Amino acid sequence: MIELKTPGEVDAMARTGDVVAGMLSTLSVEARPGVDVMELEHHARDLLADAGAESCYWDYAPSFGRGPFRNVICLSVNDAVLHGRPRHHVLRDGDVLSLDLAVSVDGWVADSAVTVVVGTAHDDDDIALIDSTRRALDAGIAAAVPGNRLGDISAAIAAVAEAEGYRVNTDFGGHGLGRTMHEDPHVSNRGRAGKGLRLRPGMTLALEPWWSRGAPDLVVDEDGWTLRMADGSMAAHSEHTVAVTDDGPRVLTVPAA
Repeated sequence: MIELKTPGEVDAMARTGDVVAGMLSTLSVEARPGVDVMELEHHARDLLADAGAESCYWDYAPSFGRGPFRNVICLSVNDAVLHGRPRHHVLRDGDVLSLDLAVSVDGWVADSAVTVVVGTAHDDDDIALIDSTRRALDAGIAAAVPGNRLGDISAAIAAVAEAEGYRVNTDFGGHGLGRTMHEDPHVSNRGRAGKGLRLRPGMTLALEPWWSRGAPDLVVDEDGWTLRMADGSMAAHSEHTVAVTDDGPRVLTVPAA
């Protein structure tokens, strides 16, 4: 079931989105060479408390994970791309780090992810990879207008990947959200334009293109959560929470002006 949000409810999600955007901005700057990944996790906990927000990840136990997730942010390094469970790992110059955060404020959820290079990039291809997911996210957002179909979003995302030689894995993608982190519909990162559910004002979606420099196959770490590229290639992930409105797509996970 898809719950259409009122303009006031979209505003409430935007307030949550501002918390998410601010936290990701802060933590991305703090991700420097020599910093332990767990330092970012613990600072994220402090920032959540300061904002009066709740983590959507803590105690999350879906079918694809092993037991409850006892962290508040996903931190995926290098060939890890999704659901990175924070652990003690000292970041090195040139590491590629994806930060994925979903929180709830006053019962409304927002979800976003960014990928950054720690310190100085050692390979221009890593920058190109990250930029490709950001451009794909922009393309998907642009397609999130009333009257379009869900497949228009998916096709727009995939077109960016395919034009630049990246292969798309469809096992995990975007999703609806609102009162909870994962709601209908699923938003694939590859699809057919003009197909699928018709987009209506009040729909709120998390769009999240991700891929790697190599093959699209995934493996799961021993922690039961972290999804890593099977061939060890660098990976990147970009995500925003977007509302479909009569005035066009509204991105809810950008800092308030």
